Amino acid sequence: MAELHTEHSAVVLRFLMKLTDGERFAAEDLLQDTMIKVWRSLDHVPDDFIGSRRWLLTVARRVAIDWVRRRRVRPAETGLIDLDRVASPDNTIDVVLLAESLRHAVSCLSDTHRAILSELYFQGHSLDETASRLGIPIGTAKSRAHYALRNLRAAMALSA
Repeated sequence: MAELHTEHSAVVLRFLMKLTDGERFAAEDLLQDTMIKVWRSLDHVPDDFIGSRRWLLTVARRVAIDWVRRRRVRPAETGLIDLDRVASPDNTIDVVLLAESLRHAVSCLSDTHRAILSELYFQGHSLDETASRLGIPIGTAKSRAHYALRNLRAAMALSA
């Protein structure tokens, strides 16, 4: 296994970099998944250099295809936090303005939307707990939370 990794991992990583549109971390994760699959099937690896490289690239391609399929099903991932937009300790005025903007946006919400967001985000209750505390079905709680967040985002966008 160590010999296979030494001989082929750089080529497989370059191949995976192309398949992931240059996302190095994703390509490295896929290389690791590929090598795990290879390790589990060492008896299927061809003995010759060219055959083993082709086989490894085929396994890597299949791992990448599975990765793409999983990403389509999952919600979109967020990127890294833009640290320029995060308030630093000496930007007290920015924090105060943001807090006031959020306070104003929350006050624009209906009472039912404020109540659901308060239970979920300020009190830290689960959806099931929130539904029982408010005396509403779980589906209604989910729906209200969705629309409350949507309205809150819209109110924040107007105040920005």
